[in-house]
Amino acid sequence: MSRAEHLAAQGVRIEDPASTFVGPDVVVEAGAVLRPFTILEGRTLVRAGAVVGPFVRLVDVEVGTGAQILDHCLLRQSVVEAGASVGPFAHLRPESRVGERAKVGNFVELKKTHLGEGSKAQHLSYLGDATVGAGVNIGAGTITCNYDGARKSPTRIEAGAFVGSDTTLVAPVTVGEGAYVAAGSTITEDVPKDALALGRARQVTKPGWAAKRRERLAGEKARG
Repeated sequence: MSRAEHLAAQGVRIEDPASTFVGPDVVVEAGAVLRPFTILEGRTLVRAGAVVGPFVRLVDVEVGTGAQILDHCLLRQSVVEAGASVGPFAHLRPESRVGERAKVGNFVELKKTHLGEGSKAQHLSYLGDATVGAGVNIGAGTITCNYDGARKSPTRIEAGAFVGSDTTLVAPVTVGEGAYVAAGSTITEDVPKDALALGRARQVTKPGWAAKRRERLAGEKARG
C-alpha cells in the first residue's frame, strides 16, 4: 500500500493517488483534501478540512484547519493559519506566515513575512522582511525594497492600513495603524497613524497634444 493509499484509508480525501506524493514524515489529518499533482515533503502538516492543490509543492509547511492552497503554488518552511488562502501561482519562501483568514493571491511572493489576520495581498506583489498587521490591504503591484545591496531591512505595516496599488516601500520604513498610502507612491519615510502619504509626481495634462503630434507626423510622411 502506498503512502497516499494509507492516508486515504484513514479518512484523507486524495483525488488521484497515482499523481500525489506524500513523504514519510508528512502528517495529513482526516478530512483534508489533496488534489491531483500535490507533493508534500519534509515535516509538512496538513490539518483537517484543508484543501491542497492541484499542482502544489509544500516543503516543511504547516497548513491550518480549513485553509486552502490553490493551484500551482510553492511553499517552503512556512505556516498558513486556519481559514487562510494562498494562490493560485503564489510563492512562500522560508519563515513566512499567513494569518487566520488572510489571503495571498496570484503572483504574490512572501519572504520572511508575517501577513496578519484577515489581511490581503491579492495580486502581483513582493513582500520581503515585512510584518503586516491585521486587516491590512496590500494593493496590486506593491513591493518592499528590503535589500540595498549590502543589507536587508524590515518593513512594518500596522493594523488597518491601506496600501494602494503600485506602491514601493523602501525599507526600513513603517506605515502606521489605519494609515493610507496613495497608489503609485514611493515611500521612503515613516507614515504616521491615520495619515495619508503620497509620493508621486504631479500629473501634467496638455490638451490637444496627441492630435497635433499626429498631424505633424502625417505631414512629415506626406513630404516623403
